[in-house]
Amino acid sequence: MAKLYFRYGAMGSSKTLNLLAVAHTYRQQGKEVLLLKPSLDLRFGASSIRSRAGLEKTADVLLDADSDVTKLNFEGISCLLVDEAQFLLPSQVEQLRRVTLDNDLPVICYGLRTDFRSRLFPGSQRLMELADSIEEIKMTCTYCQKKATFNPRFVNGKATLEGAVVEVGAEEKYLAVCARCFAELIGADVDPSLWSVAVQAEPAVR
Repeated sequence: MAKLYFRYGAMGSSKTLNLLAVAHTYRQQGKEVLLLKPSLDLRFGASSIRSRAGLEKTADVLLDADSDVTKLNFEGISCLLVDEAQFLLPSQVEQLRRVTLDNDLPVICYGLRTDFRSRLFPGSQRLMELADSIEEIKMTCTYCQKKATFNPRFVNGKATLEGAVVEVGAEEKYLAVCARCFAELIGADVDPSLWSVAVQAEPAVR
């Protein structure tokens, strides 16, 4: 049976570069892959899958809120590669699971595990629950040599826990940091239970 993979990492951990490398390997072997991304991701253009290293491919499929992955044409396809998988709906993750079962096609999803507040994205949570293989793409903290696991958002040079989870086109800056540096940046005690105190309600996604 084909597997559902979730490969996650902090900001800047070369997730998209990894995806593009996997796509290149498949195509070198004469195999076709299907590149998917949520339409919500507009950073480099509506259909662009682009790494910070400058490599770029055009997505074959853009996923909207009403997209059903199981209805796609998989003829001649050897693998599905999904970029920015944290923005998937949980139902779409379930559809990807069905693709591995019904079409015997491997599905490899790349994305963030948590948002800037250290909370799981709904899509990432469902992937953590359903994936056969969960792999971390590791990188070091911006400020020290420990492993980066958090992505604080900076507004006017200061880390914040406030704001919408997704703000397409916003100018906030994100950095990959370790747990201790995250706690220090947001001005909280190192106790993780305090990290989300500043956010009492779920902000609207816009």
